[in-house]
Amino acid sequence: MSSTSPDVATRGARGVAPQSAGGAPVEADLGWALGVVFRQYAKASAAALEGLPGGPRGYQVLATTSSEGPKRQLDLAAQLGVDRTVMTYLLDDLERAGLVQRRPDPADRRARLIAPTEQGYEVMCDLERRLRATEDQLLGILDESERASFRMLLQRLAMKANAIDPLHNACTLAEADDPAKT
Repeated sequence: MSSTSPDVATRGARGVAPQSAGGAPVEADLGWALGVVFRQYAKASAAALEGLPGGPRGYQVLATTSSEGPKRQLDLAAQLGVDRTVMTYLLDDLERAGLVQRRPDPADRRARLIAPTEQGYEVMCDLERRLRATEDQLLGILDESERASFRMLLQRLAMKANAIDPLHNACTLAEADDPAKT
């Protein structure tokens, strides 16, 4: 069945109608649905984060240090699943942009604490507004209770999946998926 068939057009925004034993359309496939939603979110959030050093990773650094307070560079890298060398370059870029600062750790003078600057907090507030608008656009078809349920269920699934197969180093995963290396 083609996705342009009249049957697909009549399913509407509320979901996919049950199919007969003859087979389900691609729109009923979980993998297809996750892929489409993720692709749309990735494009829209990349646009919202445009201009931020490190893009999504830069956002994660700002979000984590803004909400949880200063973190040691190595602890931050481990928490976010970023290779420590990549984290160094990312922090260099964020520091050059005036968004984070490295301060000596009073508990260990060899270590550095990463903290957002005043400008970093301001940029973080703006990024949160942009990402909320992105999410509102993506989830706009759902009412508030559906959005809350969707978020809760997705978080539960993500936590379970991460417990089974945790992401320790996003760089290793990206390298494994690099088609240039196959």
